[in-house]
Amino acid sequence: MRALTVIPGRAGSAAVIEVPEPALADGPVLVRTHAVGVCGTDEEIVSGSYGWAPAGEERLIIGHESLGEVMEAPADSGFKPGDLVAGVVRRPDPVPCLACGAGEWDMCRNGRYTERGIKQRHGFASERFRIEPDFLVPIAPELGLLGVLMEPASILAKAWEHVERIGQRARWAPQTVLVTGVGPIGLLAAMMGRQRGLEVHVLARSPDGPRPRLARALGATYHAGEVTDLPFHPDVVLECTGVPEVVVAAMQQLAPAGICCLAGISSGARRICLDGGTAERQMVLGNEVLFGSVNANMRHFRAAAEALARADRGWLGGLVTRREPLDRWQSALQRQADDIKTVIDFTL
Repeated sequence: MRALTVIPGRAGSAAVIEVPEPALADGPVLVRTHAVGVCGTDEEIVSGSYGWAPAGEERLIIGHESLGEVMEAPADSGFKPGDLVAGVVRRPDPVPCLACGAGEWDMCRNGRYTERGIKQRHGFASERFRIEPDFLVPIAPELGLLGVLMEPASILAKAWEHVERIGQRARWAPQTVLVTGVGPIGLLAAMMGRQRGLEVHVLARSPDGPRPRLARALGATYHAGEVTDLPFHPDVVLECTGVPEVVVAAMQQLAPAGICCLAGISSGARRICLDGGTAERQMVLGNEVLFGSVNANMRHFRAAAEALARADRGWLGGLVTRREPLDRWQSALQRQADDIKTVIDFTL
């Protein structure tokens, strides 16, 4: 079968090659791949700056945002042929640490976890893959190709869960939410905020285009400009750009007792210039919280499945702006001006 692979750490090594059929050791459920989403992590792996191959192997099959159809499954697995599914990315470490032992592998304490398509486990960018039933999530059939949004949606499901858990430290009734960034992560964050009945504001640079239109179509208020120009102080911020200046401004814009979740990742090329004393004073005196969130466990994938099933199909369809066949994987990894979510479609 064909798969998109890289030699981790080696730029220019990405290639579609013939690989063996997926090993039974990967799991008893056999899945035919329909699509994999492309994101910045895949770009970093292909560029040679990230990624680890499985032990004893040179190449890594990439792809961690999956959508597939069950071909074979044990009778007691909870799945049957024809089911539309997505695979969970991370696996608990073998020790396990306290978090992994409780099923919270997204919060692994010792870093010995593995990840499909990223760290020491083959990913989903192959014509077929095998997986364990305990790491497989059913997708509503009516979602079709849009089920490929499951993995990024799980990241936001976790972020929202943690925001709400932190909010319960005191009597809490949030009203306003600020989402910075209008990529797929930002737009899904805004969607989940609207599903919670909150007043959602979305901020980015561009005043026009498909991304602002999608934000407004949710019923969110769209702002083009700087965080410091906003005429309000949000109760919740979901920072989805990873841009250092935006991170700092978002922290400083919080309302008293506000919560800021950092869901975007900086490239590391730019440093945050922060007056630590001023920021610390504001956060202490305002009972504010700043935290980071990455990855997701099974609970978050299930919450993401529910959120996607509740979403307007037409709106979700606007997130997937480009589909490329496997043979055109290079094009899929080259960002275009109006791209939001690009997917490699194995059915083309």
